[in-house]
Amino acid sequence: MDTTQLLKGVLDLAVLAVLREEDGYGYDILRRLREAGLEEVGDASVYGTLRRLFAAGLLTTYVVPSESGPHRKYYSLNAAGRDQLTRSGKLWRSFATTMDTLLDDRGLAA
Repeated sequence: MDTTQLLKGVLDLAVLAVLREEDGYGYDILRRLREAGLEEVGDASVYGTLRRLFAAGLLTTYVVPSESGPHRKYYSLNAAGRDQLTRSGKLWRSFATTMDTLLDDRGLAA
């Protein structure tokens, strides 16, 4: 199975989850996703997801000046983003449980 196809379906949820505990700027969010095990996630995908989540009203932004380069645009979850994270997290857990059951029933689970 192609991991990139799976990532397309869950990248919104992954980005919201990464921002749950701490705000971040684009490259920082990308780094945290990769450190969490999503090594194949692409730069453009993350930046596009951030723009889309912001446009949907799930994130707020603020700019932090940098002494060693351009200013950084930070993203943070707002109340709507936290609600979406909760809803999407429940949906994901239900879906993952269903898939685990299907795989277990067929002797395919690890």
